[in-house]
Amino acid sequence: MNKKKIFNDPVYGFITIPSNLVFDILEHPYFQKLRRIKQVGLTDFVYPGALHTRFHHALGAMHLMAVTLDNLKSKGHPISEVEYEAALIAILLHDIGHGPFSHTLEKSILKKTRHEEISLLIMKYFNAAFDGRLDLALKIYTGQYHRQFFHQLVSSQLDIDRLDYLNRDSFFTGVSEGTIGADRIIKMMDVHEDQIVIEEKGIYSVENFLGARRLMYWQVYLHKTSISAEKMLSKIITRAKELVQENKDIFFTPALGIFLKNEISSQDLASNPTYLDAFCKLDDFDIWACIKMWVDNTDTILSTLSRLFLNRKLFKVKMSNKKFDEKTIHRLQDAIRKKYNLSDGESNYFMDTGFLTNAAYISKGQKINILTKDGNLIDVAKASDLPNIKAMSKIVKKYYLCWPKNVNLYQI
Repeated sequence: MNKKKIFNDPVYGFITIPSNLVFDILEHPYFQKLRRIKQVGLTDFVYPGALHTRFHHALGAMHLMAVTLDNLKSKGHPISEVEYEAALIAILLHDIGHGPFSHTLEKSILKKTRHEEISLLIMKYFNAAFDGRLDLALKIYTGQYHRQFFHQLVSSQLDIDRLDYLNRDSFFTGVSEGTIGADRIIKMMDVHEDQIVIEEKGIYSVENFLGARRLMYWQVYLHKTSISAEKMLSKIITRAKELVQENKDIFFTPALGIFLKNEISSQDLASNPTYLDAFCKLDDFDIWACIKMWVDNTDTILSTLSRLFLNRKLFKVKMSNKKFDEKTIHRLQDAIRKKYNLSDGESNYFMDTGFLTNAAYISKGQKINILTKDGNLIDVAKASDLPNIKAMSKIVKKYYLCWPKNVNLYQI
């Protein structure tokens, strides 16, 4: 069987599957699940074209990794066939631990578990299934391989993951401000003292990358309507879990039921193959199927939230540079209780408050280093002649408050 297939990607054109092992990973049901998980969660509530999936992103990132490694080889850096394939697999699987709607339900379905932890568990599962052939990919993914620049390409301030998701998310949302010169950045990449660096003439491409990332966060990833939808969905799952654990009559798919009935952590996934298998079968369609059924549930809170969400009657959102005072929050809780005839604790299902942060470039820790013509390394924030790079290093915090639109609250 010919396993060197070709995908026609709308962003990059033709993407070739480079090896039999990569093909076999792609064919596995745990990877195919990524076709049923949208890349940017509920962003299509704002940008209708944002229906691309984690599957798209994984293939795109693998393609960019291949282009990057070919570029580094052309500059005289030795990269063996084994390292080449391992790096492709590491980036291909970097997001395989995402659950339904990507980041949205990380804290609702699982207990204090980040998707990176689950990605590692699934990679270890694949490694066992493929007779240890992912050993090097695991070392690269976890940063344990002695050639550190490979790990930087998978996870850093300027990694292949970010290059693809900015390009791809900009393409599918239609937000042109997020467009970056990925090809130019990759051409300007080099390795110096086992670290990924950018040649001095590529500094303006990096500036554009950081600016695009900042804009994409405010316009797409942290768009207030997306935040509203995410908070509503999280409230729905939280309520469903509460009802299931009270043995109330509620519909759920087999995979979702396991996580509604139990408080499961990454440690549980690691120790119980049944849990990991259930998580790897869970996707966006499980959630949508349940919400459609929950609209007719006898629990008023679950049915109301599900109906509002299904019909895109999202919560109103107010953003502020300052934290909302307790008096305002209590007044809102009272108004919600009266509107929906709820008890004290139940009103929290119809409101949410918190904060969002946006930092395009975090200079502390791993920096984006510019390699000058005389061989010196300079942090991009210091090398740039544009003051906005320094400004983008500052973490911006905004507070939000959301509640049903049919609850009138003046002067909030």
